[in-house]
Amino acid sequence: MRVHVARGFLQRARGLLGRTSIAADEALLIQPCSAIHTFGMRFAIDVVFIDPQGSVLSVCEALGPWRAARCRGAAAVLEMAPGAARREGLAPGTSILAATTLSAVTGP
Repeated sequence: MRVHVARGFLQRARGLLGRTSIAADEALLIQPCSAIHTFGMRFAIDVVFIDPQGSVLSVCEALGPWRAARCRGAAAVLEMAPGAARREGLAPGTSILAATTLSAVTGP
């Protein structure tokens, strides 16, 4: 899984907006973040909320366009292609590092 990190305020605010899709092996890590929206997006995404210790708090599968999601206590959000969270074994209570093959963290 290739993970892109949204480092600055503008990158976090933009997220996946303006894109037409996200690859099945790609994800966007937004940190700090506890709420996201898909207003203006053209495709659904899996949304994984992560606590400060790296444990999954909540997973919203296939969140469609023009929706919002939030999770109390989340420190980061991983946005992925629909079905990717399940394929990577991400579920509430699992450690993001232990459950996945998220290896190469890259810039934008």
